[in-house]
Amino acid sequence: MQEHRQTITVLGAGSWGTALAMVLADNGHNVRLWGHKQEQIDEINRTHRNQKYLPDIELPEGIKGFFDLGMALEGVYTVILAVPTKAIRQVIGTIRDVAKNPLTIVHVSKGIEPDSLMRISELIEEEMPKQLLQEVVVLSGPSHAEEVSLRHPTTVTVTARDMDAAEKIQDLFMNQNFRVYTNPDVIGVEIGGALKNIIALAAGITDGLGYGDNAKAALITRGLAEIARLGTAMGANPLTFSGLTGIGDLIVTCTSVHSRNWRAGNMLGKGQKLEEVLDKMGMVVEGVRTTKAAYQLAKKYEVTMPITEALYGVLFEGQNVKDSVDLLMSRGKTHEMEDLINILDERMSD
Repeated sequence: MQEHRQTITVLGAGSWGTALAMVLADNGHNVRLWGHKQEQIDEINRTHRNQKYLPDIELPEGIKGFFDLGMALEGVYTVILAVPTKAIRQVIGTIRDVAKNPLTIVHVSKGIEPDSLMRISELIEEEMPKQLLQEVVVLSGPSHAEEVSLRHPTTVTVTARDMDAAEKIQDLFMNQNFRVYTNPDVIGVEIGGALKNIIALAAGITDGLGYGDNAKAALITRGLAEIARLGTAMGANPLTFSGLTGIGDLIVTCTSVHSRNWRAGNMLGKGQKLEEVLDKMGMVVEGVRTTKAAYQLAKKYEVTMPITEALYGVLFEGQNVKDSVDLLMSRGKTHEMEDLINILDERMSD
């Protein structure tokens, strides 16, 4: 059952924000798509295209571009926050200055802030005054913007502390092409969505080195163990990592050329330097920043994360890519079920 027609603002006119704006417009909502580049907004309004981020995709008539944030938020009660994690504090600060009524903020980015080690929902709650924040909802899952814009079947998850709020967002987005499940595990959904970018970088590196599918399958599997190990230590439900925002997101991000993180890792594996790779990408590679945060979290929670530690060495300490991957393969022997046993023991003792 679709909600009645609403006016919804999407903050961030990149590929993902634009694709989600299309889903909402397909469902009959008026969508205000805000971006910080006037020429991009002019293009959206003039040509119904966002050529840099979604080439040759025609945008629905229900989407209108906005450059002025105050105007974009006027009379709006639901905001989709689709900006890179490094820009969230700045954008929330601007919202705080211009918002005139309480907002439900749906964040769709995947990352963790280094040093503070905050999840994105925590950043929003810290930056937004309580009187202006109705609820924070998280939307995450295996979803490439390119495929969503083509209306290919896609399935994601929404979560919030208040599940009534999550269900309202589920109704806003749900249609025959875009299926939305609910999950009450906010920590697990955010951690799974953020940390899979680290494993995707590593998967791209193994592909760039020419190590083949066997190595990538092992990396994905052991990467999932790392994600579950840290997520559970932080309070997540381990079952979340067997779902859409765990193994589902991990598969799609580690195996697709649409994945920025996989592409960046692939270039690193072929011998290119990090600065060169980021310049060539032209878009944010969230996994780089998240690797630093996850490395810090592993130290904080005393969790073993060998893939994350190896990638941190490559990205921030100048370690050789091939040597780091080969070192992972030569680690001491262990029992495959050890992680599961430890997680179950922790859950039983809670």
